[in-house]
Amino acid sequence: MRANRKTARMLTQGAIICLGSYILYNGSKQIVGEWKGKINETLQLRAEKTFMSGLTYANREEKSLEEWIANQALEMLPLGSYINGKAVCQSEVEDEMTYEMILAKQEADENEVDANGNLIGKEEKSVQQEAKQETKPVNKSRVDLSVEKLKDFEYLRSHFYTVDSSTFVNPEDLQAEKLLSKNMKLDKNKKGPKILLYHTHSQEAFADSVPGDVNTTIVGVGRYLAKLLNEKYGIETLHHEGIYDMKNGKVDRTQAYERAKGNIQKILKDNPSIEMVIDLHRDGVGKNTRLVTEIDGKPTAKLMFFNGMSRTRTNGKLTVLQNPYIQDNLALSLQMKLEAERRYPGLTRNIYLKGYRYNMHMKPKTLLVEGGAQTNTVAEIMNAMDYLAEILNAVVGE
Repeated sequence: MRANRKTARMLTQGAIICLGSYILYNGSKQIVGEWKGKINETLQLRAEKTFMSGLTYANREEKSLEEWIANQALEMLPLGSYINGKAVCQSEVEDEMTYEMILAKQEADENEVDANGNLIGKEEKSVQQEAKQETKPVNKSRVDLSVEKLKDFEYLRSHFYTVDSSTFVNPEDLQAEKLLSKNMKLDKNKKGPKILLYHTHSQEAFADSVPGDVNTTIVGVGRYLAKLLNEKYGIETLHHEGIYDMKNGKVDRTQAYERAKGNIQKILKDNPSIEMVIDLHRDGVGKNTRLVTEIDGKPTAKLMFFNGMSRTRTNGKLTVLQNPYIQDNLALSLQMKLEAERRYPGLTRNIYLKGYRYNMHMKPKTLLVEGGAQTNTVAEIMNAMDYLAEILNAVVGE
């Protein structure tokens, strides 16, 4: 089949060359001029279609011999073939590769950040950036939490958010009045669990975690948080301890979110009373950074709420990772952040916004929490759960 096509193409090209030569040799200047003008017109139209594809063109048949010759000639030109071939190739590669590429980048979410939530690039790490953060007692919040002030997009973004370089936010994304007006309360009249708590990265541990002791890992922290919510605040919580970041006996996070997705969806389907999903993590920071504050005389790990925006600077809106609940997710994290500031200023870092989805599309009330980091002690992160449970109850329970 390929040989037949190649032969036909060679015959066509030969015919074009012969016909063109005949015209140039025997044709009068008038004929050559007319043909040249028509061929130039066809070439210009083809160029417009190639380089200005956003324009709309009416469907039309190429009826004249001149148009046919011009378009065939374009196929023979290396530049024309390269342009059209490159466009098709990119489209095919996007169809086949973009989804896997985006998923791979989504998994690489263990950012090293400083105490203020600013990303530390590999080339930017320094003694100053990794300097140990001193434990400081909580004082009265120094930021204005009034709705009028929060309506100022620049104020809201700069004081309450850290935007990863992979994504971007607009004033339409962070309309404080709109986000704060959303009702995040759970319906306690329904029977059955109201919150699903799980861990995409179940193997995350802390500075003094005991190898083999699950209770000293992020799963153990989840057990304690679930107990607080169930027993102290009466919010029925289902703690799922599925493992999604292990493969062949080794830690492997390359497909953790994808591996978790199916099981989480099944749990939600089997438990229709669940209204809220919490994915509890711990963060990764520079080895000398300590995300800790002091509350009620206790050293307490700092918390960070995390949102996926389902769009990146490189790819734009991620149609392969759609999330119809982005505004609801943002509303929940902002309400949690502000409640934390009112009760325990300094407990939470800025809300972190990143480009991917992180399975935050399954329920409107979805919260991804980063509790401390690998440099925190187990006691510090357990202390933080006392205050996280209290804040959760204030926002979704009371």
